[in-house]
Amino acid sequence: MGLLGAVICGLAVGPTPIGVGRVLGDLASHVGLGHTTLSSLQSTVIWQLRAPRLVLGLVAGAMLSVAGGTYQGVFRNPLADPYLLGVAAGAGLGATFAIVDVGAGLSTPAWTPLLAFVGAMGAVALTWLVGGRGLRSNASSLILAGVAVSSLLTSLQTFLQQSSSTSIARVYIWLLGSLASSSWNSVTMVLPYVVVCTVICVLAGGALDVMSVGDDESRTLGLPVRRVRLIVIGASSLGTAAIVSAVGLIGFVGIIVPHIVRLLVGTSYRRLLQISVIFGAAFLVYADTIARTVMAPSELPLGVVTALVGAPVFVTILSLRRGDRR
Repeated sequence: MGLLGAVICGLAVGPTPIGVGRVLGDLASHVGLGHTTLSSLQSTVIWQLRAPRLVLGLVAGAMLSVAGGTYQGVFRNPLADPYLLGVAAGAGLGATFAIVDVGAGLSTPAWTPLLAFVGAMGAVALTWLVGGRGLRSNASSLILAGVAVSSLLTSLQTFLQQSSSTSIARVYIWLLGSLASSSWNSVTMVLPYVVVCTVICVLAGGALDVMSVGDDESRTLGLPVRRVRLIVIGASSLGTAAIVSAVGLIGFVGIIVPHIVRLLVGTSYRRLLQISVIFGAAFLVYADTIARTVMAPSELPLGVVTALVGAPVFVTILSLRRGDRR
């Protein structure tokens, strides 16, 4: 029901008011049930502006949530998020390079998503090499390598920004994340990556349950720990890089959604990752609805909304977990 409510909000709520009943009637007309009562302008608003934004929000929320849950499982770290291995820093560096050197700080070039994607995947590859070179890596070394690589790339990004003062505002807008520029092209660009990567992560839920007892114990049970870690981290990072390249950096989704789901269904990753897909998709669409309506016709950056909502929720969850241990 929460996901259905998010879909309806995403289509009906906005600066141009369109009744829920009329939206539902239009949806029904597309499957041969009745006739639409929307004007041509309202139909354009729904199907060319709000629908691609809704779909991209659903896809981004699902991927970030599953990636966060996967990282928390594979690293056995409750604070792990989809940007742990340098995805955010790499994407930020790629986008900053596009805006500063290609757009001369005055525009956001059309190939910014491509450079952000290349930067994100390059950062993950560098982290993987620094942290142990492929299958010889372990969870602790990868985390430390991710911190080091992120620091290096963030420093380079700051250097680029300071070399062009006119670019700072545009870079920060991109870094805070937004679905405002969503289109059907951006949906088709990221959807194949997200579908494949989400399926891989969800199917790995059983393996993550086994890995929760420790690497050595998992190996005695016959699980190829390093190969599983390589596949799962690769899928999570690839899917996250695709999302970041399209919508920028959106924080807290990959941390708080898996924790909320964990409180509801328990600690089994087999179920947690499946339900995180639904919860994450709904959460990000609701957050985007707030972002584009609370200060209409202006918009808040989506990352600001997820932080304002996510930070108190995360603190509450940590307090509940601490209280349960006493």
